[in-house]
Amino acid sequence: MSHPNHQNIEIKARCQDSDLIRGILKDKNARFIGVDSQTDVYFKTNRGRLKLRKGNIENCLIFYDRENKKGPKHSKVILFNTSKDSLLESILRNAYGVLVEVKKKREIYFIDNVKFHIDEVEGLGSFAEIEAIDKDGSIGKEKLMLQCREYMNLFKIQEKDLIQLSYSDLLLKNIKNKNQNAMD
Repeated sequence: MSHPNHQNIEIKARCQDSDLIRGILKDKNARFIGVDSQTDVYFKTNRGRLKLRKGNIENCLIFYDRENKKGPKHSKVILFNTSKDSLLESILRNAYGVLVEVKKKREIYFIDNVKFHIDEVEGLGSFAEIEAIDKDGSIGKEKLMLQCREYMNLFKIQEKDLIQLSYSDLLLKNIKNKNQNAMD
């Protein structure tokens, strides 16, 4: 099953207390989808980001265009569900080349149209994500923004914890810094 374009308002933050977030989600009767061991393969593109997600729960090709800024950000997403053993990765590796691979353990929760992730990212640490999703345009940007801010407050996410970059950008920055230090 594939999804058409949909709009998200989302935040990513360093996670200081994942147990606090888990407790709040449990109190609010969030639907726990499960723990996914995911590898996101990011491909070289001229604009936006193109990644193939391979996991035991989620397997999809995702193109998204999102501004790099702290706090709630607007994201245009095109998502196409794939299978774990798809030939898509081989095709995309050959056609575009790989930019970087992100490996993570992700806990996935839902409350209505809002998706929550508690992530342990290899080489980066612990993060929380809030994604307020509007699949058909019926919710609107303002309500998505309010939902995102409401959960930021509940989870006690502070401005200093907000991350403006994607995991791929953070990993690439770390690789660049390591290479720079090795040359010094």
